[in-house]
Amino acid sequence: MSFRATVLTLFPEMFPGPLGVSLAGRALAEGVWSLEARDIRASATDRHRSVDDSPAGGGPGMVLRADVLAAAIDAASPADDDRPRLLMSPRGRPLDQRRVADLAAGEGVLIVAGRFEGVDERVIAGRNLEEVSIGDYVLSGGEVAAMALLDAVVRLLPGVMGNAASGASESFADGLLEYPQYTRPQVWEGRAIPEVLLSGDHARIAAWRRAEAERLTAARRPDLLKPAG
Repeated sequence: MSFRATVLTLFPEMFPGPLGVSLAGRALAEGVWSLEARDIRASATDRHRSVDDSPAGGGPGMVLRADVLAAAIDAASPADDDRPRLLMSPRGRPLDQRRVADLAAGEGVLIVAGRFEGVDERVIAGRNLEEVSIGDYVLSGGEVAAMALLDAVVRLLPGVMGNAASGASESFADGLLEYPQYTRPQVWEGRAIPEVLLSGDHARIAAWRRAEAERLTAARRPDLLKPAG
């Protein structure tokens, strides 16, 4: 069974976008995964196809209505659908490689790409939406965030990466940033490839790479080295 992704959005024409090229696009064409972008407006019930309203209590912007979004979720994900339901949101739990791997091991995912000031809190609780953030910043909508999440997940699906070992040695795979990479020419603008990488000594190479990964992580992301809890 292929990995099945459904995105609920006000702009289904944005998909597949970058997910239609490179590794994700090839896997999509080969049926390794499937992508359905569904228009939230299809679940609106008035003649204007309204999906939002002003915030209760006042304030700027508009909020996606609970009744419309819930109907869109129910139409895309019936009660027997066990896929996680995600809401891309800057207030959500930060996405990390561990969560990406968990999602890749499942049957698929339903993603709500929010817009405006957000979605009615009641539908988050009523439809068990897991809020997920891709960073401490705000986008115009959840579509780009959904694409980033799906790209991260799809590349981990079996057969997508040409070398399955690639995913085991990159940043965050073991809690560290990735070590520096080099290739030909051996010397470029007076800068040489580190001698150890040309030694053929696999144990020395592995030790060097581990030490470099730890050095970079300590310098750039010391938070990753803090013990859990």
